[in-house]
Amino acid sequence: MKKISKKAFKPIDQVEKDLMESIERDEWQPVKNIDQERKKAIAAARNTLKKEKRINLRLTQKDYHQIKIKAIEEGIPYQTLISSLVHKYLNGSLTPLL
Repeated sequence: MKKISKKAFKPIDQVEKDLMESIERDEWQPVKNIDQERKKAIAAARNTLKKEKRINLRLTQKDYHQIKIKAIEEGIPYQTLISSLVHKYLNGSLTPLL
């Protein structure tokens, strides 16, 4: 497999670095039926992103402003950022600061 230039793409975190190194070591194999796998991945993404419930949330003006700033820094809508934070917390990948 062709090596990816480290200058062309700099990993954001350790997980991405490990993934890139795994690809460079040729540990990945192509799937047998790419169309079927693509359809499964698209269906999973659609089901993951499907939003079925709406909530109202009251925040302080300061928190609201900081969330909007963080969302701009991440390049995503602030509602998406809030949803992502809730999702990560519920799945244990985001822990509260005590």
